[in-house]
Amino acid sequence: MQYFYNQGSSASDPIFLLLHGSGGKETDLLPIAQRIEVRNAVLAARGNVNEEGKWRHFKRHSNGSVDVRDLTHRTKELNCFIDKASREHHFNRDHVIAIGYSNGANIAASLLLHHGNVLKGAVLFHPMVPIKREKLPDLTGTAIFISTGATDSIVLPGESIKLKKMLESAGANVNLHITDYGHELAESEVEAAAEWYAEHFHGNG
Repeated sequence: MQYFYNQGSSASDPIFLLLHGSGGKETDLLPIAQRIEVRNAVLAARGNVNEEGKWRHFKRHSNGSVDVRDLTHRTKELNCFIDKASREHHFNRDHVIAIGYSNGANIAASLLLHHGNVLKGAVLFHPMVPIKREKLPDLTGTAIFISTGATDSIVLPGESIKLKKMLESAGANVNLHITDYGHELAESEVEAAAEWYAEHFHGNG
């Protein structure tokens, strides 16, 4: 997996796992991460799926629906990648906070739903419900920020709200922010994510 890693100023601070949207690259969310907290280490991963020259984190069928089998495989692959990166770069595996947008937010949500409490927290910009699970993991104490756009026609806001309810059913502490915009990242949701992070993680290591 191609990735970018930048060491933080303190080993006790969380590590941001950056997961870009469809057609993006690993460095896309660096400005967002710096807005949320400039001093944290960054592990930015490029999706392993090449769809007509555009990078994604998992495959989809010709009708646009999620390829659940591939999503499950790619989610496991991502989890193993984080484990390996933590050993190579000597950061605390238990201090990883995902920041994902769209396709990247979806695989971050899948990571939580498939593997339980493997993230210290997550910032999910415009996510949908990536997979429906009869048995939910225990996400008690996991802080999650979700944002969505009221006029988003790519990921309907109802999808993000469904994901919020699902994660809360698993015990997570979820904050939902809704903008007046569409699928693009709005200034207000980045500011809200930064405020959320400061409230939940500043001074907590």
